[in-house]
Amino acid sequence: MLNKMLYNTVLSQTLSPCGKYLVAGNIYGDLAVFDLDRILNPVLELLSVEYNKPKHIHSIDSKKQICSLVSTEKFLIIGTVNEICGWDWKAVVSVKLSKPVWSIKIPSQTFLDYNDVNCMWLSQDSEKLYAGCGDNNVYVFNLEDGSLISTYKGHNNFIHSIHGKNQQIISAGEDGLVMLWDTRSGKSHNKLEPHTNNKVSRPDIGKWIGSAALGDDWIVCGGGPRLSLWHLRSLDAVTVFDIPDNGIHVSFFHDDCVFAGGTSKHFYQMSYSGEVRVELPVSATTIYSAVLRTKYSTLLSLAGSSPEIDLCTSLNYKDQVLHFR
Repeated sequence: MLNKMLYNTVLSQTLSPCGKYLVAGNIYGDLAVFDLDRILNPVLELLSVEYNKPKHIHSIDSKKQICSLVSTEKFLIIGTVNEICGWDWKAVVSVKLSKPVWSIKIPSQTFLDYNDVNCMWLSQDSEKLYAGCGDNNVYVFNLEDGSLISTYKGHNNFIHSIHGKNQQIISAGEDGLVMLWDTRSGKSHNKLEPHTNNKVSRPDIGKWIGSAALGDDWIVCGGGPRLSLWHLRSLDAVTVFDIPDNGIHVSFFHDDCVFAGGTSKHFYQMSYSGEVRVELPVSATTIYSAVLRTKYSTLLSLAGSSPEIDLCTSLNYKDQVLHFR
């Protein structure tokens, strides 16, 4: 029988609030819990061939892929199909996972049987959860009682990416739109269509946008169109990054640099002007998830179309490979 874990694809990751655990979710509904202390600070006398494998693998639902993960101080929040669930962190890191503490059904207004919660973003105070879904909508939930606060409508295909900063939300999707929303009014006040710009358009790959992120004065986005930096106020394309990729799925700002990856042999760290500062070789043929920790100590984890997850304790090189199997 085919060993499904050899063909594993990791769609999502997050870190525990204490910084001691990395959690990864895959297409088979499995949740892997890695003990970072054991992996990064091994006791030589107790070291075994299993040290870089999960401490636990929990099966959430074999019929539902784990599309997205975020964390609060109390809960690991899992976005699957048609549903968002919250598990107590104590249960997540234990041997046996109990039932979720709470769940929220996605109020789909279509006849889709499967409405993936493709991406989630938490407000800074962890009181509101923004979910980008397969029915083209962004839903805003109150985490205190699970109530639906608002629905952002404007995309005409499913949503790949959501991020927030300074009372703004940015969403991007399969329709090629990058939309800016005001969190106070719940209204869209601007949008980009990168595929219409000749400098970034790549018709052979498509118009979809796999990732978009907000900085103080900038937007970075990419997908079918080339990864590019846009000025937030003028919405002009300032930099087009010259990196070899066949689609971007991850992008974010950190320490005056742009980090990005996707269908490529490397994960990139670049200056705003386009200079490539770091090329990290990756195990997966496509990166779907990247998490960066700067609290406690620096940690970058990269995962995608592989059972291997690359762990970097320096942003300049890969120094550990974890095995989700």
